[in-house]
Amino acid sequence: MRKVKFCQDCFDEKLGAILTEFPMLDDLHPFLSSLMNVLYDKNHYKLALGQLRTARHLIDHVAKDYCRLLKFGDSLYRCKQLKKAALGRMATIMKRQKDPLAYLEQVRQHISRLPAIDPNTRTLLVCGYPNVGKSSFINKVTRADVDVQPYAFTTKSLFVGHLDYKYLRWQVIDTPGILDHPLEEMNTIEMQSITAMAHLKSAILYFMDLSEQCGYTVEAQCKLFHSIKPLFATKPTVLVLNKIDVMKLEELHPDNRALVQEIIDTEGVICVQTSCATEEGVMDLKNKACDALLAHRVDLKMKGSKITSVANRIHVAQPKPRDDVVRAPCIPDAVKNRKKFDKDDPDRPRLLRDEELEQGGAGVYNINIKRDYLLANPEWKFDIMPEFMDGKNVADFVDPDIADKLEALEREEERLEAEGFYANEEEMFDSDDEREALEMVDRVGHKNAAQMGKKGTKNQARLPRTAGLRTITELTEQLTKAGYDPSRIQERAEMLAKIQGAKSKRKRDDDDDEDVDMESGDDEDGFEDEDMDVDGGAKKVKKVKTNSGRAVPKRITAAREGQMSGLRDERQLNKTRELHKFAQRPRNALAKAGEADRKIQTKMPRHLFAGKRKGGKTDRR
Repeated sequence: MRKVKFCQDCFDEKLGAILTEFPMLDDLHPFLSSLMNVLYDKNHYKLALGQLRTARHLIDHVAKDYCRLLKFGDSLYRCKQLKKAALGRMATIMKRQKDPLAYLEQVRQHISRLPAIDPNTRTLLVCGYPNVGKSSFINKVTRADVDVQPYAFTTKSLFVGHLDYKYLRWQVIDTPGILDHPLEEMNTIEMQSITAMAHLKSAILYFMDLSEQCGYTVEAQCKLFHSIKPLFATKPTVLVLNKIDVMKLEELHPDNRALVQEIIDTEGVICVQTSCATEEGVMDLKNKACDALLAHRVDLKMKGSKITSVANRIHVAQPKPRDDVVRAPCIPDAVKNRKKFDKDDPDRPRLLRDEELEQGGAGVYNINIKRDYLLANPEWKFDIMPEFMDGKNVADFVDPDIADKLEALEREEERLEAEGFYANEEEMFDSDDEREALEMVDRVGHKNAAQMGKKGTKNQARLPRTAGLRTITELTEQLTKAGYDPSRIQERAEMLAKIQGAKSKRKRDDDDDEDVDMESGDDEDGFEDEDMDVDGGAKKVKKVKTNSGRAVPKRITAAREGQMSGLRDERQLNKTRELHKFAQRPRNALAKAGEADRKIQTKMPRHLFAGKRKGGKTDRR
């Protein structure tokens, strides 16, 4: 039953994807729906999808029926035969869908090759007889690349190109050529053009070839215009007289010219003469067609129902004139008389690009930034440094008053030394912040101050510990190499070291006074307590008295006090140690150092599981 249901689910999934992903003609834009009817025959298309929908429905029924039969199967053999019959009937149903699937695959491939036409955007639609220059025009004004050949019906389908005008994106559609015969006699290629003209809101560009090189007379082209005019009666129309490099309107025979003039005089028709070979009038045609379509779209919006709801909220502000004086824009004469840049003019100003091309071009030329220096004398811009001036090197020039300044500085140092400025035992701070930080340490304590200081240094760069460790010897050597006299710095460092040493000595003496030492090395037993040094000599060890009256070494007392923190007496300490040992037993059994030990020992020791084992050695347990 599971196999039958799985097979039914597979068919249902595949057929459902086909039915949902193929477009529904009733839900499409009228242009796209009509185009698919022209290209693929709407009835055939709907029939193929309907057959697949029926096949999916039949497969669901087969699976449902055979699952009911399998539920009551009396033997394994009967169940297998029922399963085989169910899968066979499903396969037979799908075999009958060979033709609809083949047809839909061809449709799918063709749809994927169709251009993406947006029916609602600004559109220029190019139409006319074959070989009148439609594809040449679209190649000139857009980024499309339509095949152009000197024979009819080169373009067999719709081609789309895009251009930008007034910061808007426009699409230009190149349609296949149309012949002047009844609608029933038009083939699929011509019907694509008719569909686009009938359903797209666009500007119509009707191309005519006055030279008749396309193979059709001017009279036939005029008749075609009148026959298809009802398709675009409400749309802006532009009559394009192409190939004027061969034949212009003024050179046309009077009879043919009268026919063309009749079209030009029609209301709402704009006439433009162009030549795609010489590009004469091509840009003018593009601008006029786009402007006409923009004006038409605005008129439609003004006539629509939406404008009434927002018209009372629209206000266009106009400047109120103060008087009747006309204030024309002021353009300076220097701007009016400025000579236009011409790259072929030998007297034109030289550009940086010209210099680049002369010196090897891009990748070789290196711009000289010295040309932009602002100096008192422009001739100094490209001087080479160091430069000699008045027989001396510029780099050797020094401040003329440097000797007097040095002497004044030395006198100030001597005065400070005489006043005892450097002999003060108080620490010298580089800034008030450093003084405040040390005062905070004294008040709060080193630990809390360090935590408070973390916030201030969180976003600062941290130097490694060894970065700031420099001896006075290294400093004096580096200063001597650089050409400076380090004697003053060395004297100051020695003086600060003496002050620091005196401070440390006083601190040690204070600590010694606070300790409770035994005055002599004699204990109650009359012997002097000594620890043997590494060299065999004896060194005295300070002893302190405990509650029991027995003198023990001070370091042992300190260790015991660390363990006793938070405990009442030694009895509690011993109890704590026993509980700790008891809690550690499970870890000791697993050879763990403590609760945090996550190390996994080797489960298969190499000496037990490698090599050839003899009889009786397989069970090591």
